[in-house]
Amino acid sequence: MRTWIERLRTTGPASRALDIGLALTIAGLFLAACTGNSPANLGVSANGLAPCPASPNCVSSDARDSDHQVAPLQLAVPAAEAWQAVREQVSGLPRTRVVSETPEYLHAECRSALLGFVDDLELNLRRSEGVIAVRSASRVGYTDFGVNRDRVTALRNDLRNRGVVR
Repeated sequence: MRTWIERLRTTGPASRALDIGLALTIAGLFLAACTGNSPANLGVSANGLAPCPASPNCVSSDARDSDHQVAPLQLAVPAAEAWQAVREQVSGLPRTRVVSETPEYLHAECRSALLGFVDDLELNLRRSEGVIAVRSASRVGYTDFGVNRDRVTALRNDLRNRGVVR
């Protein structure tokens, strides 16, 4: 590193610009790698939402183990009204983009503020059960320091305060 800094001081402007451009390109590629690819197992199958991996960076209301399990959102209003409120709430989350939506499924990408890591947030309206199943998982890394669990808790609390869920 010291050699590179010394080189910046002793070379001409064109060489300096090239070195800085190269450094920015490498940094950009690194940050782009933080987003990860969209998992192939997203969506609803016969068994519900995709299972969480063994790593602690995922929570799901369909999970059976306590490390990954969160309760589904229990509806306090009619399903259509609840689904609209959930869609509005998710759309309003910071750095969040709704990727796909059907009348009973929503997939959103949530980016971290600092490095732009992407988490996948999925919601599945289960009208007959009076619930919305939820799954939030990191695309890359091993741990998420509780970010996905906190996201689901905050979403639940906001919807509870609006009288949408119990």
